Order: sequence, then C-alpha cells, then structure tokens
Amino acid sequence: MPLPRFSLPLGRPALPQSPTERSGKARWDLSPRVVHTLFLLNLGLQLFDGLSTYQGVQLGWQESNPLLQALMVHWGAGWALLGAKSAACALLLLLRCLGTHRLIARALTLTAAYYFTLSFLPWVSLLLLCSAG
Repeated sequence: MPLPRFSLPLGRPALPQSPTERSGKARWDLSPRVVHTLFLLNLGLQLFDGLSTYQGVQLGWQESNPLLQALMVHWGAGWALLGAKSAACALLLLLRCLGTHRLIARALTLTAAYYFTLSFLPWVSLLLLCSAG
C-alpha cells in the first residue's frame, strides 16, 4: 500500500510573505546564541544544585524536595541526585533541540530564574554562613 502524499491546503501560500520570514528567521525566533547561552546557564545551575545538595546532605542537612528525599532513602544521596539531575539535563537538552522559538527561551529563562532564586542564592548564603561561623 503506497504512503499518502501530503500537500499544503489550497489558498495558503507555500512561501513566506513577510521580509523577516523570507530571510529564514521568523519574527518569534531568537538568536541561537541567546538560546544556547540560556541552555548553558541552566546546565551550570543544575550542576551547582546537584553538587551543593550532595555537599549539604553529607553535612547532615535535609533535602527540602520530598520527591528527591524519597529517592535518597531508596537509592542513596549520590544516585538519587545523579538520576534527578540527569533527567533535568535531558529535559533541558530537549528544549535546546526544539529550536529558537521565544517560548523555549522563556522556558529556559524561567527555569534559570527558579534555580538561581531557590537553589543558588540559598545554598551560597548557607555555605558562606557555615564557613564563616
């Protein structure tokens, strides 16, 4: 059985009409450099979060994420963090591979802001307090 052939519906132009679309870049796309920088920032924050959480757990502090805490009970701190951070990095890679759409950049920006605010700043302040006191 032959595969069906798909074509554009009648009445719709096959070529882009606006000048920005003719250049190959739609107006809702961002520079690949911006998206790539956001991707690398998120990877760095994931790495920092994993290492600082591991260090904090080794010092006797509790993990505040109940899902990660449950994984740590069953797998141990190192394996649970490795699994969780690997999954997070895989999802970040998926977002990066989806392209340069503004929605992807917003998702990466929101993720970076979340990890910066709720992971980086608290861990840095806590680790600085412990090293000073």
